[in-house]
Amino acid sequence: MAPMQSPLEINFRNMDRSDAVEARVRENVEKLEQVFDRITSCRVVVEATHRHHHKGFLYHVSIDIGVPGTMVVVNRDPGKNHAHEDVYVAVRDAFKTARRRLEDHSERRAGKVKTHEAPPTEDVV
Repeated sequence: MAPMQSPLEINFRNMDRSDAVEARVRENVEKLEQVFDRITSCRVVVEATHRHHHKGFLYHVSIDIGVPGTMVVVNRDPGKNHAHEDVYVAVRDAFKTARRRLEDHSERRAGKVKTHEAPPTEDVV
């Protein structure tokens, strides 16, 4: 597995930097590199967003993954998902999506694109 060409970037917005959250992000990036070993760069933004008419925050996580020839972008908007009041759940969900998108990208590159068979046809006489 080749190391990324650019160092991992982790940014926090509207919240203090957290060693624990940063460690979780790093663990997840390492897992992504096991799925797809040609990641050239990765930028992760963890943002606390205010909820209108409610106390507390929802967390929004975006991930930009550079791979040869393109960028894989994950932009997890918490919407009304109260589970994303927990920053670790928001990070987990964003990286689950990133993993699926990298797997899809890898399959497309390998020519393993899903095709649907045509339904069998019958000649009516």
